[in-house]
Amino acid sequence: MSWLLTEEHLEDLARGAAVLGTGGGGDPYVGRLLVRQAIREHGPVTILDPDEVEDDALVIPTAQMGAPTVVFEKLPSGSEPETALAALEKHLGAKATATMPIECGGINSMIPLVVGARTGLPVVDADGMGRAFPELQMETFGVYGVPGSPMAVAGEGGEVTVIDTGSDNRRMEWIARGVTIRLGGVAHIAEYSMSGADVKRTAIPRTLTLALKVGRAIREGRSSDPIARLEEALSETLYSNLRVLFRGKISDVERRTEAGFARGRAAAVSFDGEHELGIEFQNENLVAVVDGEVRCVVPDLICVLDSESAEPITTETLRYGQRVTVVGISTPDIMRTPEALATFGPAAFGLPHEFRPVEA
Repeated sequence: MSWLLTEEHLEDLARGAAVLGTGGGGDPYVGRLLVRQAIREHGPVTILDPDEVEDDALVIPTAQMGAPTVVFEKLPSGSEPETALAALEKHLGAKATATMPIECGGINSMIPLVVGARTGLPVVDADGMGRAFPELQMETFGVYGVPGSPMAVAGEGGEVTVIDTGSDNRRMEWIARGVTIRLGGVAHIAEYSMSGADVKRTAIPRTLTLALKVGRAIREGRSSDPIARLEEALSETLYSNLRVLFRGKISDVERRTEAGFARGRAAAVSFDGEHELGIEFQNENLVAVVDGEVRCVVPDLICVLDSESAEPITTETLRYGQRVTVVGISTPDIMRTPEALATFGPAAFGLPHEFRPVEA
């Protein structure tokens, strides 16, 4: 069932999206402020259940792309994704019926809401990653046959580029990444235009509703055990398994911005000093290793949470001394097929690990 998103939803939604974004997807606080401003100026946003999207509807996802370390310092004006959408509509010669997130992440669950508020378009309650991934070809849309291009890229100065690589989503990512770097390391995009029938076939359903549920569970659980409340909230969803991987203190962070990504690793030591954790990330957390053993690996979610509040900590805000609880969360079955793992499993990131479900 469709519903109206108001300003009162935003804090829980941003928190939950940051959890599902597994360390990436952009700063949730900035995203929340952008949507709040858009709602105050234009009114609430209609969130459209994917089952209610007409099969012949034109759905155009909108998003931000760039290294989180740059996004953290280079704030958007708020109109860039709308500009990208208008450019792609002009190129296609058709108007969008709705927009949609490409991923479930901090700011990228929010960008389509900004577009929805500013244009009046409904936002489909679904996305193409079920979490956040660093590269544009890493979409369930593409895995199951929807081409990402033509796509539009917009900069803060009104610059617009349309990229068309046919069905080659990997080359689309490569060109768009280069354009984004030259726009200062962050840009806004419209891509993976598709029919309503394709949305139902290829998207992870109801992830905005899920993010809202996750954020609310953490907030309401802070008077007792927010991790337990989070586990309970997830148990009846497509993300049904949560495992606590590690509890301890961040002991080291190595982070660099290169080729348009934030890459690096973080280390932590258990509170008793007897165990060690290592996390590798490329915008998002990719693999968690405890005492030399892989405990969780993409596409399953690796979420670093504050030990007391369970507030999610993104890769660009990891700091020495933070006291953290690291959890692994299982992904939906549509993200674990051989086709999906070939696109965004461990080998796609050059990791020397086989995928093993976190609940195994």
